[in-house]
Amino acid sequence: MITKNILVASILGGIVLFLWGAFSHMVLPLGEVGLQAMPNEEQVLSALSTNVQGAGLYFFPWGSDETEADMKAWEEKYRSGPAGLLVYRPLGGEPMTPGMLLTELVTDIIAALLGSLLMMKAISGLATFGARVFFCTLLGLFGSLLVNTQYWNWYGFPGDYTLAAILDDVIGFTLVGIVLSWKLIASTQET
Repeated sequence: MITKNILVASILGGIVLFLWGAFSHMVLPLGEVGLQAMPNEEQVLSALSTNVQGAGLYFFPWGSDETEADMKAWEEKYRSGPAGLLVYRPLGGEPMTPGMLLTELVTDIIAALLGSLLMMKAISGLATFGARVFFCTLLGLFGSLLVNTQYWNWYGFPGDYTLAAILDDVIGFTLVGIVLSWKLIASTQET
């Protein structure tokens, strides 16, 4: 059950997570670790504009697995390279819109709400403030490992990018844990 205290704690936790994300990406270098400029960007962008018309997530080389011969041909293309993953928007767009920021904030609040609900379910085993913060830290580590190591393992995301993303999530959810623990402890002591 979502009480007023859980909702308030979640909103505060989500705001803190949102602010941490802004700080870690705009002030600290965490948002840029592992990213680099594309060599020969103008030529590559020209080739993309000419050859790729639709927005999407592209995996290359693409292959068919209909027959064993198709699969072997794809494996050889993959081995010889290049291989990669491309998020593509042919029309570009605004780099940071109010809608994007609002989506991030709402997502952060929902993540904090899920953390709050899980913490409330586990609260009897989390007797101290530190235990509750550590619980949320582990939630951040759990989610980040699940996503980021898969991107590193399967799609070749850079190791330094992966480690920075995990660190960013762990710090963010540690801060959420501090807010939730402080607010939820205060609310459980009032009742």
